[in-house]
Amino acid sequence: MIPARYAASRFPGKLMQDLGGKTVIRRTYEATVATNLFDDVFVVTDSDIIYNEIVNNGGKAIMSIKEHDCGSDRIAEAVENLDIDIVINVQGDEPFTDRTSLEKLIGVFKEDPDKQIDLASLMVHITDLDEINNPNTVKVIVDQSNFALYFSRSPIPYPRDLNDNVKYYKHKGVYAFRKEAILDFYKLPMLPLEASEKIECIRYLEYGKRIKMVETDVQGVEIDTPEDLERAKKLWK
Repeated sequence: MIPARYAASRFPGKLMQDLGGKTVIRRTYEATVATNLFDDVFVVTDSDIIYNEIVNNGGKAIMSIKEHDCGSDRIAEAVENLDIDIVINVQGDEPFTDRTSLEKLIGVFKEDPDKQIDLASLMVHITDLDEINNPNTVKVIVDQSNFALYFSRSPIPYPRDLNDNVKYYKHKGVYAFRKEAILDFYKLPMLPLEASEKIECIRYLEYGKRIKMVETDVQGVEIDTPEDLERAKKLWK
């Protein structure tokens, strides 16, 4: 499932911007389909423009019935009555989505026969201080088994003493959910930590869900700003 909103707050209409002769959302959809990992791939949107862009180019899309504040809610509504086990959330602004990272996420559930893991997500090791301190970069800290302890827009852990042994990880907004977990998310109200940070996966932690983080070295480009789009165009070439 690829949640896709037209009116993005930082870069409205970004998913319909041109990237190498096709729109960003179409590039993301086609990259996801091309992994050959999924029984089905859908764009889930509240926008006629995005819906028509996908369907008119041979893809599959679902129109949201209700208004939603986040992608997880949008996906939950779409999958509620579908016969599925695992749902992968690929962000619509990630046209460089790759098979390797998604395969690792799916593998988490194959290695969890007792269903102890509610969802899995990706993280990338980062070393650039500007990125570590950038509030647009969501950081994650994990325990020794790579279960998420917390997500924040602040640098975590705080570098009180410079320590070469501390690693910083950027959270990539690609998730894999058990169906029950995402439906629970949809029904549970937002709590103060999520409201403060504006990071939806904090809701899972606040309600005691377990998030397995998977390290990947694939950075790609998430298109949040016009500058990101220019970087994506250069990378595409």
